[in-house]
Amino acid sequence: MARVNDSYLKLKAGYLFPEIGRRVKAFTDSNPDAKVIRLGIGDVTRPLVPAVLDAFHKAIDDLGTSEDFHGYGPEQGYKWLIDTIIEKSYKPLGVDLKTSEIFISDGSKCDTANILDIFDLSNRVAISDPVYPVYNDTNVMVGRTGEADEKGHYEGIVYMPCTEENNFSPALPKEKVDIIYLCFPNNPTGAVASKEVLKKWVDYALETDAVIFFDAAYEAFITEPGIPHSIYEIEGSKKCAIEFRSFSKTAGFTGVRCAFTVVPEALTARSESGRAVNLNPLWNRRQSTKFNGLSYPVQRAAQAVYSDEGWKQVQDVIDYYMENARIIREGLQSIGIICHGGVNSPYIWLKTPEGVSSWDFFDKLLIEANVVGTPGSGFGPAGEGYFRLSAFGDRDQIEEAVDRIKKNLG
Repeated sequence: MARVNDSYLKLKAGYLFPEIGRRVKAFTDSNPDAKVIRLGIGDVTRPLVPAVLDAFHKAIDDLGTSEDFHGYGPEQGYKWLIDTIIEKSYKPLGVDLKTSEIFISDGSKCDTANILDIFDLSNRVAISDPVYPVYNDTNVMVGRTGEADEKGHYEGIVYMPCTEENNFSPALPKEKVDIIYLCFPNNPTGAVASKEVLKKWVDYALETDAVIFFDAAYEAFITEPGIPHSIYEIEGSKKCAIEFRSFSKTAGFTGVRCAFTVVPEALTARSESGRAVNLNPLWNRRQSTKFNGLSYPVQRAAQAVYSDEGWKQVQDVIDYYMENARIIREGLQSIGIICHGGVNSPYIWLKTPEGVSSWDFFDKLLIEANVVGTPGSGFGPAGEGYFRLSAFGDRDQIEEAVDRIKKNLG
């Protein structure tokens, strides 16, 4: 009889968002007339902008002619898209990258999981708590961990608490680690990292031969000046960091799917014999073997995001979501709820009132206000007592949700 991967049996309960879906379905089945407003899963609601749609349609038309038809594309992505990303997204930051250092993919969620393919299981991994659940669960799935303890922490992973006391920015690990996950602007807390904070992490990684996985999926939502949009703005980071970026929230591609990962050619890790090995060709080999590349129309649509017209339209949508964030944040604060985030991030990280647990607050908000959010404990034990609301939504629903919360909790 075939054997399963026993590591999957270690996973606690269900993945966070399917569990939310299960609870919401149970409520709506029992209350069919309830008009539920969903501010839980961070899915976008605004349509693709016109410049992106025009490029999408043209690229699809290209596939209908012999002259412009495209079959298999390069697994790494088309050079014209990669060069556009370098020119429009990195050069303005003072960051120089090579075409060979960027790999186009179908999502940063996939990439942050798949990158583990090129790293040995003996690596000691450090992640924040609370954290985007994919970082934790994928390390369990590949077999890097033991069982979870009573708090939900897995043996073999170093957890770095992010609390109100440390401004939701983790401290450097006290024990030796080999891989460090950092996410800024942070999901779920909305916290950002200054250049001084990122330099601390880069210096630590260089000193200890660690590799940083830097998730910058929400960098386009940074509104305050002086906050880094890329870890490569920090000197020395190309020798110690891999960066993940996504079009999902930036340009509304959650259903379209497009992202990219940056693996600098200067970045190395050690083989079993102690030899320094460049990671760029290993990731290239992985992608060439396990990934067939992203479709031509999607990549043309992604390129259009960076056109003058496209970027202005995309920025207008980002501004729309950030105004939603302001409405949520200020509305909750008006009734005495402590809120974090919502300034450089589309997420509001609120403290549950009167010591109510995260899941109890979820149920209370769903039943009394018919509003769905995300329990903080679903992101890790240190998220207990907190709750995440997403600013992705239509304005009328955002305003209605805030009015309901104020009415029921105020």
